[in-house]
Amino acid sequence: MGLDDLASRFHRYLRSRPEHPRSPRPVVLNTWEAVYFRHDLATLAALAERGAEIGAERFVLDDGWFLGRRDDTTSLGDWTVDPAVWPDGLEPLVARVREAGMEFGLWFEPEMVNLDSELAREHPEWIFDAGHGPGLPSRHQHVLDLGHPGAYAHVLERMSALIGSLGIAYVKWDHNRYLLDAGHGPDGRPGVRDQVRQAYRLMAELKAAHPGLEIESCASGGGRVDLGVLEYADRVWPSDCNDPHERLEIQRWTGLLVPPEMQGTHIAAEETHTTHRTHPLDYRAEKALWGHLGVEVDLLGMDDETRAALARWIAFHKEHRALLHSGEVVHADLADAALRLQGVVAGDRSEALYAFSVVERPSTWPPGRVRFPGLDDERTYTVEAVHPGSPPTPAPGAVLPPWQRDGVTLPGRVLRLVGVEAPSLDVDRSVLIRVVSRTATP
Repeated sequence: MGLDDLASRFHRYLRSRPEHPRSPRPVVLNTWEAVYFRHDLATLAALAERGAEIGAERFVLDDGWFLGRRDDTTSLGDWTVDPAVWPDGLEPLVARVREAGMEFGLWFEPEMVNLDSELAREHPEWIFDAGHGPGLPSRHQHVLDLGHPGAYAHVLERMSALIGSLGIAYVKWDHNRYLLDAGHGPDGRPGVRDQVRQAYRLMAELKAAHPGLEIESCASGGGRVDLGVLEYADRVWPSDCNDPHERLEIQRWTGLLVPPEMQGTHIAAEETHTTHRTHPLDYRAEKALWGHLGVEVDLLGMDDETRAALARWIAFHKEHRALLHSGEVVHADLADAALRLQGVVAGDRSEALYAFSVVERPSTWPPGRVRFPGLDDERTYTVEAVHPGSPPTPAPGAVLPPWQRDGVTLPGRVLRLVGVEAPSLDVDRSVLIRVVSRTATP
């Protein structure tokens, strides 16, 4: 038994539950890294239209829509649409999103509060307090103690009213700080257990009141991703870092528990705002391919050629998402730590999709052979490199392996034990490989 087998057991269990998402996972357009707090109807409506053109199916309005929220220092807890930004409410934007053929989703951070908010000023007793006041802030925020019946009822009422009036299909439920100074007032007794149980209860009540509602557990990247929340959430957000170099490892280890269809994976800007690394679109898109795909980039500032390439990646994901979101996740054990091979293999072993990546300078040149786990030894498979975007440029001086240019047909046993010559690539580059059976199982 290895790590892939361990992950497969978790994935099979989660997929067997009656509440597991069954419909195709809609491609998400999230507004955060496109506009941050700069909200206005004209910009966001145009962004929605661009998103629909490239194939997005769900539009998520992120942080910045509620009363007084112009930056992250203020207004958490005041879940009222800001009339200064949205004089006609969110309804006009929702209508434009639906006209473009997309679902509408909205960002909340239900368990958090800024001290600079109407809620905190009216109910300071609803803030975690371990006996010395509200404690130190993190990201300018404190924890709203849902163990207080009044706090719980307030959040439930505000969220449910908006979900119902706007017909919201999806809630991005953020959670951007740890549960520290977790004292339940007025006596300061420990409050973490009650907080988590009340958060789960709140998710369950919202779903019961609004059938079909989906919830994403977005916890500053992995802060609340566990089997507990997966009973209520339809998607999790592994990390606020969309850098594909980092995401390769983040998604790999999150995937020990969470199947691909429940992991949010977004294509972001060429320069990642958290690390300031730059990567070409093809590498960013390939790394986002392996989960519940989303786009989190300024489509309005993107040139036509790049937008067209992005649309091709989205179309490729849709073409293969039935496999990506139901198959067995596999990883090859390669001799060089600079190389990675990940993939998803169909349950009946009839097809597979893999990505070979170089994450640092290999210790040998050329980098040797790559073997394909998960295939049926008794079948014959055709192996070909596929390029939804542009073919990767080989590293300087490298010779393109013949299979990468023309494809090759080999028995599954040979592909598993011998493999093929690995592509020679620069760092942070990858080749997407499709493997299709040409023979039925005996």
